[in-house]
Amino acid sequence: MDDQPNPSEIFPGSLDQHINGFRDYLQKEHYGSQTVVTYGRRINALAQRMQSIGMTVEQLNKGSAEQLVQSLGWAAPQKKHAVFAVHTFVKYLIEAGVTQSSLIPLPDSARGRLRQEYVEYLRHQRGLRESSIDQSWWVADRFLQFRFGEADGDLAQIVAPDIVRFLQHLGSRGRPDRSKSTASHLRNFLMFLFKSGKTGANLAPGIPRVAQKYAARLPRHLMPEQVETLLGAVKTDATTGRRDYAMVLLQARLGLRATEVVAIQIDDIDWRAGELIVRGKGQLHDRMPLPEDVGEALASYIRHDRATASRSLFVTLRAPRRPFKSAQILNWILVDAFKKTGLAPPTPYVGSHILRHSLATNMVRRGASLDEIGDMLRHRSRQSTMIYARMDVDGLRSIAQPWPAAGGAK
Repeated sequence: MDDQPNPSEIFPGSLDQHINGFRDYLQKEHYGSQTVVTYGRRINALAQRMQSIGMTVEQLNKGSAEQLVQSLGWAAPQKKHAVFAVHTFVKYLIEAGVTQSSLIPLPDSARGRLRQEYVEYLRHQRGLRESSIDQSWWVADRFLQFRFGEADGDLAQIVAPDIVRFLQHLGSRGRPDRSKSTASHLRNFLMFLFKSGKTGANLAPGIPRVAQKYAARLPRHLMPEQVETLLGAVKTDATTGRRDYAMVLLQARLGLRATEVVAIQIDDIDWRAGELIVRGKGQLHDRMPLPEDVGEALASYIRHDRATASRSLFVTLRAPRRPFKSAQILNWILVDAFKKTGLAPPTPYVGSHILRHSLATNMVRRGASLDEIGDMLRHRSRQSTMIYARMDVDGLRSIAQPWPAAGGAK
């Protein structure tokens, strides 16, 4: 990048020795040349502020960097951009071993040790994803805060009324949660306490299960022509069309969950065998055949748009090109597609699971058996597949008893 200014002019002062490394880091992460210059100006102002207060680079972390940005008196748009810039710079310094992470280490306390033990249990015995582990501890910590406050407390003193009061407390704080995850996470935590001998009784069965009202109605779905219309709308985006089309097509053709789509690694594709490894729930891996149109969509995205050092297949198209932090991206893609096409979503909340339901429902209409549907969706329980049995109208007619004629009943 010969057109770049001299690094010492962009990053003067105490940060001089880290200039070249940070510039190379930005280029490796596919930041544009103008972005490198702009980030340099932000770090320039940061360095001058650090010099004025006698702050060394070793004292810089995300928290202290944000405080410095706030003290510079920039307008809101500049301030927001500066925060992104200094976060990126601090991340580089942490990876280079120059400064320490701003994350607070776990305290050497009973609760800190409990958290570590619980995390290890969820990771190695339950096989949960890191995002699920974080959410599980968040619920457990809320319960412990409610029961014991900041004190570590004696876990053996937890009794059933404590759980009831906690759930009532959650229910009294505005609208009830639409998901069942809070009760499920709390149930898992109480089971862990019992299995590890920290409580004398298993209190998990005392938590009522969230009513599964969705099972009382037919699965919400789209007709095949509607699915194709949505796919066509996704593909038309000039910037992200190839990537988004490949992601949505994996759901429409193979019934992948959103979390499974964003978890795919580049090495999970066996081009020669025409197979894809799906990283499912509980760290279970399944091999699935790769349809021709899906393979072509993936190849087109990889050939034209994917430029990253990450092994994740799907990454952001804006620098730094990293894996998605959550699967919410697929919901947003579908929301935009519904708006473009004018189709009415079958549910008020547009979730990517609608494509999974549509695949299974349309398989039933084409005569597929429940076993075939269960294999396609990789259900571990037959009960999960049974919700689609009600879509098999002809099959239900074959086992329905005739309506009794007048005087026929005895």
